[in-house]
Amino acid sequence: MPPTAATLPPPTSHSRVPAAKSIWLNPNLPSSHPLHRHKSAELQRQQKQQQDHAPDIPALVEALSAARGAPDLASALSSHRPVSPRLLCTLLSRLPDPRRGVALLDLLGPDLPASALLVPYNLLLRAASRAGQLRLASGLLLEMRHRGVAADAFSYSTLLAALTRAGHLDHALTFLPLMEADAVSPDLVLFSNLIHLALRGGDAPRALALFSRLRAAGIRPDLKAYNAAIAAYCKSDLLRDAKRLLLHDIPADGVAPDAESYSPILAALARRGRHLAAVSLFSHMRAVARVKPDLSVFNIVLNAYGQLDLAREADRLFWSMRRTGVPPSVVTYNTMLRVYGDAGLFGEAVHLFGLMCSSASDGNGSSVKPNVVTYNTIISIHGKSLEDEKAGSLVRDMQANGIQPNAVTYSTILSIWVKAGKLDRAAKLFEKLLESGTEIDPVLYQTMVVAYERAGLVSQAKRLLRELKDPAEGIPTETAISILANAGRVEEAAWLFRRAVNTGEVRDPSVHRAMMDLFAKNRRHRSVVEVFDEMRKLGHLPDSETIATAMNAYGKLKEFDKAAMLYRASREEGCVFSDRVHFQMLSLLGAQKDFEALESLVSELSHDPSIDKRELYLVAAGVYERAYKFDEAAQIISQIRSSNDFQVQKFR
Repeated sequence: MPPTAATLPPPTSHSRVPAAKSIWLNPNLPSSHPLHRHKSAELQRQQKQQQDHAPDIPALVEALSAARGAPDLASALSSHRPVSPRLLCTLLSRLPDPRRGVALLDLLGPDLPASALLVPYNLLLRAASRAGQLRLASGLLLEMRHRGVAADAFSYSTLLAALTRAGHLDHALTFLPLMEADAVSPDLVLFSNLIHLALRGGDAPRALALFSRLRAAGIRPDLKAYNAAIAAYCKSDLLRDAKRLLLHDIPADGVAPDAESYSPILAALARRGRHLAAVSLFSHMRAVARVKPDLSVFNIVLNAYGQLDLAREADRLFWSMRRTGVPPSVVTYNTMLRVYGDAGLFGEAVHLFGLMCSSASDGNGSSVKPNVVTYNTIISIHGKSLEDEKAGSLVRDMQANGIQPNAVTYSTILSIWVKAGKLDRAAKLFEKLLESGTEIDPVLYQTMVVAYERAGLVSQAKRLLRELKDPAEGIPTETAISILANAGRVEEAAWLFRRAVNTGEVRDPSVHRAMMDLFAKNRRHRSVVEVFDEMRKLGHLPDSETIATAMNAYGKLKEFDKAAMLYRASREEGCVFSDRVHFQMLSLLGAQKDFEALESLVSELSHDPSIDKRELYLVAAGVYERAYKFDEAAQIISQIRSSNDFQVQKFR
C-alpha cells in the first residue's frame, strides 16, 4: 500500500495573503494593478532597509587606515559589531598595511569561532608575504596553530614560497615538520622551489633529501624537478643515480628530457675525466633521444673532444654550431683555444684569437669579444711555446683594452717566468701584487710556494706559509686554510682552522671537507671526527663522500656504534649515499662481528634499485672471508655465478 501523502498545515491567522497570492500573480496584468503596486512598495522598503544596514566599505577602510590605536579601530567598527567573517575578509583584503590587518584580527578574532579564522589568516599571510614582511608572516602561521586554526596547503605554500624566493632555505625547512604534523603535504611547485634554492645555495645533499621527500609523498615529479635532481646527483658525484633518472625514471613517467637533463651528467663525466663516456652520451642524446643540444652541451663536448686528442672532430663540431641554430659564445671560443693549445695547434689558436679581436674592433653586434679567460688561455699557449716575452706583452694588451688581469693571469705569468728561469722577476711581481692589495687566491699563492721550493729557497716558501697565519696580511682565513690544506701543511692548517673555528670565521663547508681530507690522508682520525662535528654544529648537511670519510675515521677508532648511529641518522635525514658508504657500513659490521645486522642490511640493500647488486654481494662475501667464515663467503660467490639477476648498468 503506497504511503499517504503528508497533509499541508491549515492556514493560520498569521498567513500573509497578499504575499501568498502574489505567487499566482498573472504576469499579464497591467502595472497599475493594486497587487503590482503593493509588491513594488514592499521591495522598495526591503531594499532601503538593506542599504541602511550595509556598511560603506571604502569609508570604513579609510577610517581603519587612519586609526592610531585599538580604541580607534573599535570605534570605527562599533556600529557593525558583531562583524561577520565575510566583512572581516573584505576589510583585510583591502587594508594596505598587513600590520594594521593583524591589529584588526586581534580585535575581532575573539568574536569568531576558530573555524572561521582560516581565510582571514591566509589573507594576512599573503599580504605579509607580498610586502616582504617574512618575520610577521612566520609568526602568523605559528599563531594559527597556537589558536587551534588548522593551517591548510595555501597557508604553508604562501609562506614557504615567500621564504624560498627570499633565499631563506633553512628557515623554510623548519616548517616542513609542522606541515607533516598538520597532515598538509607540500605540492610539486613548493618542492621544486626548495630543491632549486638548495642547489643555488650549493647544498646538493639537501636538494636530494627534498627530492626523496617529494617521491615519498607520492608526488609525480615534472621535468623541472627531475632536472634539479639530476643536477644534485651530479654535484654529489652520484653519476649512476643521475643516469638512472635520465634513462629510466624520466621515460617511465612519460616525461621528455631536454638538453638541461643531459648537461649536468656530461659535465660530471668531464670532471671525472671520463670524456669518452661523455661523447658516447652526447651521441645517444642526438641519435636516440632526438634532443637538440644547447650551448652548454656543445661547450662540454668540445672540451671532451679536446681531452681525447680529437681536435679535428672538435673543429668540425665548432664550425657547425651556427648551422644548428646555436651561435658560439665567448666560452665556446675559449674552449676551442684551449683545445688547439693542448693539441699543439698554436697557429689555429692564434688565428682564432685574431678573429675574436678583429670582430670585436669592427663593432659587429654578433661578434664575440675576448674576456679575461680568453687572454689567460692565449697567454698559457704562448707559455707552452716558451714565448715568455709575448705572454708578458699580452698582459699589457689586455689592460689597454680595458680588461683587468685576475689571479689566474698573474699565476700563469709567474709559472711561465719560473719555467723560463726568471725567478727573480717572478718574485718581484709577486711582492708587487701583495703590496698593491691584489686578491690572492689559493692558485696564485701555491704557485709561488712551489716555485720557491723547486728553486731551493725553502726559507722563502716557509715565509709565505707563515704569512697565511697572520691576519694582518689581509688574506681571508678560509682561503688561507684551503691553501695550507691543499699544500699538505697539516700543523699550520690545523692551528689556523682551530683558531678560526673558535672565532666563528669558518662557515664554508668546503673548508671542513678539505680539512677532513687532509687529516684522513695523515691518519689523524680523531681530528677528522672533530672537524666533522664542527661541520654538523653549523647545520651543514654532509654529502656522501664526507660521511664516508667520517665513518672510516670512526672505524679506525673502533667506535663502531657512532659509525652506525651516523649511518642511520643520515639515512633518516634523507642523505643520498654512494655505494661506498653502504659497503663501508657492511665492513664495519663485519669488523665488530655483528653478522645478524650484516645480513639484515644486505637484505635491505638488495631491494634498493640504485645499488650495484653484484658489488653488494661481493663486498658481503669479502666481509665473511675476512671473518674466516669461508662457507658463507663461498655460498654467496656460488649464488652470484649461478644467477643472472645481477646485471648492472654501467658507463662504458
